[in-house]
Amino acid sequence: QVQLVESGGGLVQAGGSLRLSCAASGRTFSSYTMGWFRQAPGKEREFVAAISWSGGSTYYADSVKGRFTISRDNAKNTVYLQMNSLKPEDTAVYYCVADLAPRTVVAGPYDYWGQGTQVTVSS
Repeated sequence: QVQLVESGGGLVQAGGSLRLSCAASGRTFSSYTMGWFRQAPGKEREFVAAISWSGGSTYYADSVKGRFTISRDNAKNTVYLQMNSLKPEDTAVYYCVADLAPRTVVAGPYDYWGQGTQVTVSS
């Protein structure tokens, strides 16, 4: 069982930066593929980024490539999402996810989800 708790969301102006954190419980954190999804009002949930258990492989949605960076610290059981050059269209609730072996990194499925953290980017 893995519990995920996100933090770091907030209100930021367009062009600004935020760093999201996701703290995971459990002794086997380093075995999990970790990722971030987001859901904007009235839209479907979408994949943002993912990172392999070792941190050696990272994956990004085209819409965030070059602006967002996912990383992990297995010693701290934490995964991060550094978001730079934020745009109003990045406004959404961001969810941290985890799975031992998702069928696909982008579509999952992911067994574990956090409660979400709100990111609002003003124009």
